Amino acid sequence: MEWAPAECTLPTEERPLRVAEFDELFASALRGLERVGPTHLRLTLDAGARVEETARDLTARETGCCAFFTFTLTPGREGLAVDVEVPEVHTKVLDGLVVRATEMSNRIAS
Repeated sequence: MEWAPAECTLPTEERPLRVAEFDELFASALRGLERVGPTHLRLTLDAGARVEETARDLTARETGCCAFFTFTLTPGREGLAVDVEVPEVHTKVLDGLVVRATEMSNRIAS
């Protein structure tokens, strides 16, 4: 996770595990991705209680170590919308998340 900022308090040795958790979520449940603005990303995940539970747990833990993230989860007919927002100074972190999500989504689509 070379795009992790200095403010991240997750121990370095745990970062690959967290990346793997996001990879699994993206690979198994990501259905859409929209860059709403430079500091705002919207992910659309599959609907369902298990996906929502996983996403809520993962985003809560991520906010615990990277407090600059704001995650808003909204269930809907199209699936689970996950809005990810960061301060302008952390747009590179959001860029990294976009790349990671796209890579994982493309692996499944191939």
